[in-house]
Amino acid sequence: MNIKPLFDKVVIKPEENEEKTTSFGFVLRSNDQEKPTIATVVAVGEGGMVDGKNVEMKVKVGDKVIFSKYSGNEFRYDGEDYIIIKQSDILALID
Repeated sequence: MNIKPLFDKVVIKPEENEEKTTSFGFVLRSNDQEKPTIATVVAVGEGGMVDGKNVEMKVKVGDKVIFSKYSGNEFRYDGEDYIIIKQSDILALID
């Protein structure tokens, strides 16, 4: 990927929702379901001084993370959907 986030920003690729069938037999398409909150880190900024504080980056490319549901900015690059968020919007790492 040729995107290099700045400072404390992280580019993540959300997991795709799959179609689900309800107990009543209704099929929920992926865009009718809640937004995913699990993603894979695809690019990480360098950290450094942000708002007068030194930020050390705790995530790395390839990490699987849980992030705040409505955080960041969504964008499309080379036909794929991504979100750019602040590292502080990442809630947890998944092993």
